[in-house]
Amino acid sequence: MLQTPRGTADVLPDEQAYWSYVTAHFKSICESYGYGEIRTPVFEDTRLFQRTVGEGTDIVEKEMYTFADRGGDSLTLRPEGTAPVVRAYLEHGMHRLSQPVKLSYIASIFRYDRPQAGRLRQHHQFGVEALGEESAAIDAEIIGLLLHLYRSVGLTEVSLQLNSIGDAACRPQYIEELASYYRSHVKALCDNCQTRLERNPLRLLDCKEDSCQPFIGDAPHTMENLCGDCDAHFGVLKNSLKAMGISYTLNHTLVRGLDYYTRTVFEVWPQTVGRQSALGGGGRYDGLARHIGKRDVPGIGFGTGIERIILNLQRQGVVPNEQQPFSVFVATLGERAATYGTGLVNDLRQRGVRALIAYRPRSLKAQLRQAGNHHADFAVIIGDDELAEGQVLLRNLGASTQENVAESDLMQTLERLRDAGRTG
Repeated sequence: MLQTPRGTADVLPDEQAYWSYVTAHFKSICESYGYGEIRTPVFEDTRLFQRTVGEGTDIVEKEMYTFADRGGDSLTLRPEGTAPVVRAYLEHGMHRLSQPVKLSYIASIFRYDRPQAGRLRQHHQFGVEALGEESAAIDAEIIGLLLHLYRSVGLTEVSLQLNSIGDAACRPQYIEELASYYRSHVKALCDNCQTRLERNPLRLLDCKEDSCQPFIGDAPHTMENLCGDCDAHFGVLKNSLKAMGISYTLNHTLVRGLDYYTRTVFEVWPQTVGRQSALGGGGRYDGLARHIGKRDVPGIGFGTGIERIILNLQRQGVVPNEQQPFSVFVATLGERAATYGTGLVNDLRQRGVRALIAYRPRSLKAQLRQAGNHHADFAVIIGDDELAEGQVLLRNLGASTQENVAESDLMQTLERLRDAGRTG
């Protein structure tokens, strides 16, 4: 019996209500903030992620799905959403548009990681990117949009974690101070952190191993080592968040897992779970475009896992308030009635009515039971004798009432009931 590969999952029809619910909220909110939708390929040139995500990151070294195609090119399934969007921005000359260019996307993300609740090897992500604006005011807008999404779908028990990790002017000095601190504890570090200490010291603050947690808490703070420009930028962000009524926790250990971040970084945590299961996060990446197209373009964005949103909605007992479409089941008795019913179902569907029918002869009782299983609002019962008289029976399945309707009036009657919101 073949099954889904480890770390992947089927989304079955009875689970779609949550997916439709959160997706509709995301699209509506992005539209109200002026973020247009973009779609990028599911795989990219491997060099895109090597140059941007960072050679020393776990994503590049351990988690990417990379393969050679038949032409010998190295391609990688998308492990994150930002670099492809920036590549598209540069490739299609969006820097010539009015700035900032504000983009949103829904994407499949692939990472070879240990599967766990809300973290699959193939998962799905909402993302937003704003390119061409360096003001911290848009950092605040991006953060506000993310929190607006969580609030709108019903996730209220969340906390915003905020940090600034500086830029090329001040970060080298901070990294040297950080590395000096960790060298005094090198023998107690996990194997990965001993490697990070030499190759990418900032990643030391992102370690999840229990043995390294005591050192993270006492490590030097990035916010205490910012240059004047970065400190001023962070000050504008904090003031903007205050003006928007958004509370936050300053978190000096927050660095995110990608090399391209500069200045602002943030995550949103479920209050009962914490950083191990962050709902989403992001940050500013002002140097990213230079590694792709040799053009300096400031940018900031976020990504938030759809599966993780749904998991937390279920944990909080939030049920999607989704209106079921008006639905009609056509029950037929007799060969002529079955032929007529096939045409009727097609006509109903063409008019936007959800219409169902039994595909082989069954008893009326069995057909009505099938109608109930599909949550139909009304059943149109058609027999050969009724057709001969130009009549059908219309049954309200919720109210358990029924009436005879002239065949010529049936479509108009059903459209009236649909438009009245099932009150007929």
